[in-house]
Amino acid sequence: MLTAAAIAGYVAWIKVRQDREERDLWAEVTDSFGEQPPAR
Repeated sequence: MLTAAAIAGYVAWIKVRQDREERDLWAEVTDSFGEQPPAR
């Protein structure tokens, strides 16, 4: 029982970390777009 809970917690933690890294990546991408002058 404890092992199942530990595995579930570990999987959830990995998913949260992946989501956070994805958000950081998108933040960098959108920031880089914001720094460029508007194309005319």
